[in-house]
Amino acid sequence: MEVLVVGAGVVGLAIGRAFAQRGHAVIVAEAEDAFGTGVSARSSEVIHGGMYYPSDSARALHCVDGAAKLYNFCVNHGVPHRACGKLIVAADDAEAETIAAIRRQGEANGVPGLELLDAAAARRLEPALACTLALHSPRTGIVDSHALMLALLGVIEDHGGALALRTPVDRLSRRDGRWHAAFGGSEPGEMAFDAVINTASFGAPALAARTEGYPAERVPVLRLARGNYFGCTGKPAFSRLIYPAPRIDGGLGIHLTLDLAGRTRFGPDVEWVDTVDYRVDPRRADSFYGAIRRYWPGLPDGALYPDYAGLRPKLTGPGEPAADFRIDGAAEHGLPGIVHLFGIESPGLTSSLSLADAIVGQLDG
Repeated sequence: MEVLVVGAGVVGLAIGRAFAQRGHAVIVAEAEDAFGTGVSARSSEVIHGGMYYPSDSARALHCVDGAAKLYNFCVNHGVPHRACGKLIVAADDAEAETIAAIRRQGEANGVPGLELLDAAAARRLEPALACTLALHSPRTGIVDSHALMLALLGVIEDHGGALALRTPVDRLSRRDGRWHAAFGGSEPGEMAFDAVINTASFGAPALAARTEGYPAERVPVLRLARGNYFGCTGKPAFSRLIYPAPRIDGGLGIHLTLDLAGRTRFGPDVEWVDTVDYRVDPRRADSFYGAIRRYWPGLPDGALYPDYAGLRPKLTGPGEPAADFRIDGAAEHGLPGIVHLFGIESPGLTSSLSLADAIVGQLDG
């Protein structure tokens, strides 16, 4: 089977790897001049546990399964990563109830090792922390996302697949039992494939609209949420990720993450935007200080500096609960041999290998 994967982010590369390992001829088409330059390049690089999501959701299923598969892949392919653990913290009694509910949801989802800690026990792990209650997730971790994508691409190429850069897909049409992809770029042309997976992230709805026969009413409205990150000067005060109790604003609050070198960064916040723009407004640090000091009172004045921003392709807007991953296959849209993925934001990186296996199962039986 000849397979086209549109989009060379972490999910697209994971899908390409899964098909290539099954012996299929794979091309991953990427409009930019390098892989992983969009959502995948500007995340917090966290391997999530999966305790936030409803048990019957695709997010819960693929996050928990994907985390286990991701750790195994990293070990087997030498991808730098660390299971540093995470504390989700409550600052008052109302938030403590939220934390307890997250634990129940996590256990229902099969997240391993969750443990509620009182304030004293949490401070024994992280002396700089302020909280009334904390949920410890020891299997939450961090990963080098670029190294992960490079390893996935390596598997694709080892099995005869290819990455085609600067190769946008202009339209998809169905003829003679195959999908014909019209490519743009400096060398436009057309090729036929037995299966197509649209993992174009921000461009996924537009490509769905340019897919012959795809129902127009199923094309989602893309909403963009920018997440700003700020770095922190000085010696790191924490060795684990610290997350506040989540709020219904499209994100999980201003949390503390670490990179593999131990550097501290904070974010993301949620800033609804209309265009792809990665600039960080330094003035947004003003709102970060108050949010961070609810769990780290010792944050010094002037310690935050603009680091980077990412954009999330959301299916819901301000004030609305986060939508589930949307995986549109033949059962949903009636077209054989094609799957469109929409709203693959966090925990997309963690879920990537699990999503890939599910899509191979749909298209390869």
